[in-house]
Amino acid sequence: MNFRGRDVISIRDFTKEEILYVLEIAEKMVPIAKGEKKSNLLNGYIMASLFFEPSTRTRLSFESAMKRLGGLVIGFAQPGTTSIKKGESLADTIRTAESYCDVIVMRHPHEGSARMAAEFAEVPVINGGDGAGHHPTQCLLDLFTIKKEKGHIEGNKVALLGDLKYGRTVHSLAYALALFGVEMVFIAPPELQMPKEVIEECREMGAKLEIKNDIEDISDVDVLYVTRIQKERFPDPEEYNKVAGSYRIDAKTLEKVKDDMIVMHPLPRVDEISPEVDKTRHAAYFRQTFNGVPVRMALLALVLGGIE
Repeated sequence: MNFRGRDVISIRDFTKEEILYVLEIAEKMVPIAKGEKKSNLLNGYIMASLFFEPSTRTRLSFESAMKRLGGLVIGFAQPGTTSIKKGESLADTIRTAESYCDVIVMRHPHEGSARMAAEFAEVPVINGGDGAGHHPTQCLLDLFTIKKEKGHIEGNKVALLGDLKYGRTVHSLAYALALFGVEMVFIAPPELQMPKEVIEECREMGAKLEIKNDIEDISDVDVLYVTRIQKERFPDPEEYNKVAGSYRIDAKTLEKVKDDMIVMHPLPRVDEISPEVDKTRHAAYFRQTFNGVPVRMALLALVLGGIE
């Protein structure tokens, strides 16, 4: 499969076979990601990291991925220190950045911004999250985590819990899981339930879905994917206050779950997972965080032609 020069905007742009290929390359990258092996695969290449919105894991793991492969990183994490502060358009920022790099990784608060950036850029654009829209690289690392933790993606029952309305991670993941025929449970307050268009699309793909408002029984779930309720996405603070703290995963919640059930979270967490869960066999979210490095290494190597 030839990914050279390809933009990575939405998981919907990938076939099942392409996803599995990326995960296969990511598995080979693990020793390099851990620092056990050295690589100069992307020596001489430069990645522009353009983050118009706060990020810890996505930004740092992309930078780590590029440097682990011998590449260089330029960019910004505070747009207020750039010419955007002077009124420069996104299109002009992208045209400028591509003059200095070989690939652009961008996070932006506006849905659709990454696809627009790709229209202006001659170099590959990788979407690091666009508002409540898409987060394809998070989705890929989530799939990679499920595969590593459970041994396979198909055949699992996955519960998505929390902010399913504004959570771009669960929008991407639901589509990808449907692609693999995974049974899903959407658990959220009515105000934050999965958008109807996502539900309809998953059902059209043949996915078996259950929609719930409570977390009373998750005894048959293989993967519990928790998301925080995202205060920054709410247009009305009062609406946020109504649903804040709706769910909390603690030791009691896990009393009747399967022994090998895993808890995932894209992080950051606020209070939706108690710290006491961290020490249990179910907690997979910090391993999930690490998995962002080999997955993003694979993508960078593929779009830059380091791997054919």
